[in-house]
Amino acid sequence: MTTDYTPKFDLAGKVVLVTGASRGIGRACALACAGSGADMIVGVRSKADGAELVAEIERIGRRALAVEMDLTDLATVRQAVAEAHAAFGRIDVLVNNVGLGPENLAENVTEEDFDLTVNVNLKGTFFTTQAVAKLMIAQKGGRIINISSQAGTVTLKGEAIYCMSKAAINHLTRCLAAEWAQHKIAVNSVAPTFIWTDGTRPSLAEPEFHAHVLGHIPLGRIGDPIDVAGTVVFLASPAASLITGANILMDGGWSVA
Repeated sequence: MTTDYTPKFDLAGKVVLVTGASRGIGRACALACAGSGADMIVGVRSKADGAELVAEIERIGRRALAVEMDLTDLATVRQAVAEAHAAFGRIDVLVNNVGLGPENLAENVTEEDFDLTVNVNLKGTFFTTQAVAKLMIAQKGGRIINISSQAGTVTLKGEAIYCMSKAAINHLTRCLAAEWAQHKIAVNSVAPTFIWTDGTRPSLAEPEFHAHVLGHIPLGRIGDPIDVAGTVVFLASPAASLITGANILMDGGWSVA
């Protein structure tokens, strides 16, 4: 018997759903998966938000569909998953990218901000995962990749509720990995440090804050969306077929410095 020792990182023949795909990390993940051979479902707040991305994916030569998803409205989530399944017949990979965290010192956190963070980061993520996992159970396999944060491991001043929600995502990842392994579903999370996106750019453009962040990153740079996307492609690929329940920290060494 000849053994092939060449790892396979492509996603040919796979259908991938990325939530929050219109910009930043989500957009990078969608384009990276399409570039690796996958057909794409892009979850966006409105289909107009996803039109440009769909066109770009189609120029790569892959099929693409935009579906409207608002993680605070579970009816839209379930409708989007049903629409995607009707169009493609399967969902092989789910990338849970949607997340938010209004910044405030713990003593000043409002109930409104608390509820919004928990409803999107935890409740919305869980029920999106549940809807897709039911399809994966029926098709006897799949990959679920949660975009977490270093905030689930380290402390960030003014981000207590966000940190709490990402720590919960990390443990939810382990729980689902244990529960769904019998269905050949792998569940992992990716936990990046600060990444250059439209959301972080205003803060990172401030010299004092930029220097503060770099002072915590031994590798000496802010991350780019493609850094996260590369890890997502790996976890979605055949090369990662024995990995489940893992949280991959992409923090440039922040947590070990």
